[in-house]
Amino acid sequence: MPARIVVDDRERPSGVPDFLRAAGASVDFAQLAVGDYVVSPEVAVERKTVHDLVSSIYDGRLYVQCSELVKHYAKPVVVIQGDIAVLKEIPEDVEEGKARRLAERMPLALEALATVAMEFRIPVIHAPDAEQTAALLLAMANKGLQNKASGPLLKKIRKENPFYLQQLSVLSSVPGVGDKLAARMLDKFKTPQRALTATAAELATIPGFGLARAQRVRKVLDTMAKQDAVMQRTLFEGP
Repeated sequence: MPARIVVDDRERPSGVPDFLRAAGASVDFAQLAVGDYVVSPEVAVERKTVHDLVSSIYDGRLYVQCSELVKHYAKPVVVIQGDIAVLKEIPEDVEEGKARRLAERMPLALEALATVAMEFRIPVIHAPDAEQTAALLLAMANKGLQNKASGPLLKKIRKENPFYLQQLSVLSSVPGVGDKLAARMLDKFKTPQRALTATAAELATIPGFGLARAQRVRKVLDTMAKQDAVMQRTLFEGP
């Protein structure tokens, strides 16, 4: 019985589906709400080229996609296709401002991948090219067959409004809030701006918030930032 893999329509030009078919997999195309490939009822895979990885970090897509993966699949996987070392390459004739932006890509990518692995707990696997990505997907699909994973490959998933997910991300980043309280804040106040300007008494009315937590949150939001100056001597300066 050949492995069956459901592929998002937008992956057609990637070359990966062609390699899957050549390897004997049964490929079905669909408009997937979550992930690029579904290889078993438990496993969905988000494939990113190195440059798409960087783009998805800048526009906020990466963490939204990871949130959706862990919400709907027990064993999500992120595959990075290509050599991440290209992010260190900076042309010699590029202007200084652009050179600085290009130099930021590698540390941003590494930090984002660390977040995916450690906070979302999604395995990150590297594949050098489309052919090896297909081989990896096929191996995962065959593993699912061996484990006799049950259930439909295609799930009925209602895709969340991306603005709502970004709003949740803003509120949950406040110390002491988290995902559940962020959702309750949005439900009560409707917008992040209104939630972040609510009084401690108003916040305390949210189930699970409490007055003490509300006061701590208000202190974080209302206290003026102050950065102490740090004196640093070079190796060539005297005491």
